[in-house]
Amino acid sequence: MTVPRVPEAQLRHGRVSLALSFFVQGAVFALLVTRIPAVQDRYGISDALLPAFLAAVPVLAGVGSVVTEQLVKRVPAGRVLRCVQPVVCLALLGVGSVGTTAQVAVALAVFGLSVGALDASMNMLGVSLQRAYGRSIMLGFHGAYSLGGIVGASLAWAGAHWKLSLALLYGPVVAVLLPLALLVGRWFVDREQPDVGERAGAAAVPLAMRLMLPLCLVMAFAYIGDSTVSNWSAKYLQDVLGSSEQLATVPYNVYMVTTLLGRVVGDLGVRRFGAVAVVRCGTVVAAGGFAVVAAAPGPWAGMAGFTLLGLGLCVIVPQTFAAAGRYAFEKHGPGASDTAIARLNIFNYVGFLIGSPLVGALGDAWSYRGAMLVPMALVLVTLVYARSFGAPKALYGDGHERPRTADVG
Repeated sequence: MTVPRVPEAQLRHGRVSLALSFFVQGAVFALLVTRIPAVQDRYGISDALLPAFLAAVPVLAGVGSVVTEQLVKRVPAGRVLRCVQPVVCLALLGVGSVGTTAQVAVALAVFGLSVGALDASMNMLGVSLQRAYGRSIMLGFHGAYSLGGIVGASLAWAGAHWKLSLALLYGPVVAVLLPLALLVGRWFVDREQPDVGERAGAAAVPLAMRLMLPLCLVMAFAYIGDSTVSNWSAKYLQDVLGSSEQLATVPYNVYMVTTLLGRVVGDLGVRRFGAVAVVRCGTVVAAGGFAVVAAAPGPWAGMAGFTLLGLGLCVIVPQTFAAAGRYAFEKHGPGASDTAIARLNIFNYVGFLIGSPLVGALGDAWSYRGAMLVPMALVLVTLVYARSFGAPKALYGDGHERPRTADVG
C-alpha cells in the first residue's frame, strides 16, 4: 500500500491536537473515578451493588474497543475519536446530573462503551503518528493523559473540599472540555487511510493473536500494578504502615506526578537506548517499587516505593501499544495495526478488573504486605517478553532505524 506523505506542519498540528485529546480524557476519567463515593451517596447505591456498577464500566469499555476494531475497517480512527470524545464528556455530565439509579446506570454504560472506543482510537492515531515521525512520541501522549489526570483529580479535590454537588463540579468542567475536544478534533491526522478495498483486504488477513499474546499479558500485568496503586495505596499506608488519614491520600498523587515525569522524559530514553532497554529498566524499577512497599517499615518508606512504581510502570503501557502496532503493520499493513491496538486495549480493562479484587482477596486471606509481592511478580514477567518490544538497538518505538522525515511514507 502506498501511503501519501503528510506535510510536517500538518504532523505537528496532529501531534498537538492528539496530545490535547489525551489530556481531556485523563481529566474526565479522573473526575469520575475520584468521585465514586460521591456518586454512590447521591444515588443511594448500596455497598453490595457498587462493585457491579464499577465492574460494568471496564467490561463495556472492552466491548467498545471490539466495536472500534470493526469501525476502523470502514472509517478512519480520527473520525471515530472525533465522535466519541464529546460523548464521553457528556456521559460524565450525565453521571452528575441525572435523577435516578437507573439513569446513572445508563450514563455509566454510555461512558464505558465510549471510553473503550476512545482509548482504542486515540492509541491507533498515536501509533500512526509515531510511525510518521520516525521516533518515539507515544510516551508524550500518555504523559498528556497523566497531566489531565492530575488536573482532574485536583478539581475533584476542590469540589469535595468546597462541598460542590456533582452537577456543579462537572458542569463547568464539561463546558470547557467539550468545546476543546470538538476543536482539536479538526486537526487529527489519519496518516494511513487505505481505501475500502485495501481495508477489506487487511481485514481478511488473520492477525496471529498467539504471537501478540506476550504483549497482551504485559498490558494486563501493567494495569494490575496500576490498579493496585490506585485502589490500595491509601489503605495500605494507613492500615499497614500506620500513617495518618491525611498522609494516606498522598501516595497516589505522588504516583501520578512521577508517572507524568517518567513519560515526559521517556521518549528521550527510547530514542537514545531503544524501546527494549527502556521497558526492561521500567520493569526493574517498578518491581523494586513493589518490593520497597512490601518491606517498608513506615509510611515514608512506603511513599518512596510508590514513587518508584510511578517511574517504572509509566513506560510500559505506551511502549506496549507501539510494539503491537509495529508488529501488525509490518506483517499486514496499517489496517492490521489498528486491529492489533483495539484487541490489545481490551487487556487494559482485564488488568483493571483483576488487579483490585486480587490484591484485596490476598490481603484479607494472607497479608497486604504479601499481596504486594504478587503484582511485583506479574510485572517482572515483562522481562521475559522484553524482546517483543522491538530490536534491542532500535532508536525509537517502532523498532527500526530512524528514517528521514522527508522519506516518511
